[in-house]
Amino acid sequence: MPPILPGETDIYAITDSRLSLGRPLEEVVSALLGAGVRLLQYREKKFKAGAMLEECRLIRRLTREAGACFIVNDRPDLALLAEADGVHVGQEDLPVAAVRSLLGPDKIIGLSTHAPEEALAAQAAGADYLGVGPIFATQTKEDVVAPVGLTYLDWVCRNIQRPFVAIGGIKRHNIAEVARHGARCCCLVSELVGAGDIAAQVDEVRRAMRAGMA
Repeated sequence: MPPILPGETDIYAITDSRLSLGRPLEEVVSALLGAGVRLLQYREKKFKAGAMLEECRLIRRLTREAGACFIVNDRPDLALLAEADGVHVGQEDLPVAAVRSLLGPDKIIGLSTHAPEEALAAQAAGADYLGVGPIFATQTKEDVVAPVGLTYLDWVCRNIQRPFVAIGGIKRHNIAEVARHGARCCCLVSELVGAGDIAAQVDEVRRAMRAGMA
């Protein structure tokens, strides 16, 4: 089955052990997948490489069983070793061309963008999808850039042909507004992995997003 891209599904979930209420990764990922999330990124900035590989292999097994797409943040080496569907990189990580030479033509490469010139460059470089944001202020990343707001999202909707995911500070209370501005796939971190009942939260987030698209 071909990997799932943003635009082919509505929710892009990112893991974060710091925000998961002490629950093991398998429990959190299983809850997300059980709730119908089909695009999931593994992101842990401070774990040792061996531990990260072990967790990536766990997620690969779970996502494969669920028919979901598995993306690794920043690390093409881990994506290869864990047989992930692809990797997501930032502006200061390895360039798309270098990642493509490592992963080959069949893996997904996503690239974070924060401004029109970065979006155009990502599209020209052959990124399979773009991260668009941070739309709102977020504390889930230590090296986060300033919020770009909804104006940049509007520009992407008008000018970029690649699939994209809106990211950054998106919550249940504001996702309808993001959807009204054209986002059809939204990334959430703390709102999902930090929920007491992940399945119920996914359902509520989807309801709110559909309301914004109506």
